[in-house]
Amino acid sequence: MKINMRWLEINPRGPLDGTLRVQGSKNSSLALIVAGCLAGGDVVIENVPDISDIHVTSELLRSTGAEVSFSNNTLCIDPTQICNSIISPDSSQCVRVAYYFLGALLARHKRVAVGYPGGDRIGPRPIDQHIKGLKALGAEFTFYNDYYVATADRLVGGDVYFDVITCGATINIMLAAVLAQGRTVIHNAARDPEVVDVAVFLNKMGAYITGAGTDTIKIRGVAALGGCVHQCIPDRIMSGALLMAAGITHGGVKLVGAEVNHLGACLDKLREIGLSITQGEDAISAGYDGGLRATNLTTGMYPMFATDFQQPATALLLSAEGRSMVTELVYPHRFSHCHELNLMGAGIRMRHNTAYINGVKTLRGADVTATDIRSGMALILAALSAEGRSRIFGVEHIERGFENVVGSFRSLGADIRVVGAPDAEDGADMDGADADAAAGAADGAHVTVGSFAV
Repeated sequence: MKINMRWLEINPRGPLDGTLRVQGSKNSSLALIVAGCLAGGDVVIENVPDISDIHVTSELLRSTGAEVSFSNNTLCIDPTQICNSIISPDSSQCVRVAYYFLGALLARHKRVAVGYPGGDRIGPRPIDQHIKGLKALGAEFTFYNDYYVATADRLVGGDVYFDVITCGATINIMLAAVLAQGRTVIHNAARDPEVVDVAVFLNKMGAYITGAGTDTIKIRGVAALGGCVHQCIPDRIMSGALLMAAGITHGGVKLVGAEVNHLGACLDKLREIGLSITQGEDAISAGYDGGLRATNLTTGMYPMFATDFQQPATALLLSAEGRSMVTELVYPHRFSHCHELNLMGAGIRMRHNTAYINGVKTLRGADVTATDIRSGMALILAALSAEGRSRIFGVEHIERGFENVVGSFRSLGADIRVVGAPDAEDGADMDGADADAAAGAADGAHVTVGSFAV
């Protein structure tokens, strides 16, 4: 049996301390890359994180005929040769944002086929609001087993009323509306910084969008767009998680290039938990201040406490005194990390969409598996504060969203490395226990290593 398995190995080394520059926003960059389809000339996007999701999305863009290059966190797009508007189902399953190609390609190509969304395993990611919004602009849909097709002889602006706040659908309708005839108004629009970033990008290319960052966005369609140079916003989700690392390890972390205005709810909650937060014009620092307090938090759409903060925050609250409650309203099934944290001695109880967390004195190192980017970050934070070695499988999920995860944490003093046996034959280059653990993780199963049940 051949297995291709890598994992993160983490040994506790004490408080994290140091300074990091925040990477560019994953969620914003992915939307900006697809939005490049709309340009009439060359596009340059700076501050793009070097992560696997970026490379996958760039390949999807190349499959349309666009020329794409990526070096030193700068991505260049020449969309003038785009001739294909079919995004294969297999490719679509590799990354959630394939649905953006609907909005970016439909006005020009009149027919777009896309596979159903992939990405993180955090429960369903419905596309009903995307479909509703595009139908309001004149699109028609046909659905098949593993893909769907949108057609429109022309897109005409109109009123789009979202039933729920959705960042992805808000961006998708903006992409479609900039080349639609007439005016489009998006009601109940998402207010996320990523929405604003995409609107700024489109306006640089010649679009006419107002109201981004509010719940009502107005777009006046234009005949064509040009090219532009744009710098992606910093990653607010990664910023928040790294600040939490300071608390869980009783250390201090300074982030350069972070955007304070994007982190209001997160910073407020970290102060409530007991971290010392210092804000500057271009930097944020978090430090352990002698004790962490239990709290209750509920996720919501921006500017509320983001669902992507929930998983690392759950790990942080294990170090707090008392009982905390974490309620997930955005993705109610986003609790796979709790089972893994329990393997480390957490004792988290789940009921419906709420996790009940009692602070523990110590976590123990264990073999655990990340099922998505944010659960991976939660497990890293827990492992940094645990007693003994931890191995985190599913490292490919972490690499989808975190640029240079090992180098970043090492620069703060962490003992972390990637270990693996690529294409090992029957677990070659691993001892028997490691081979069994790797095979079990590859199957999504937990195994027993020695006498320790994991």
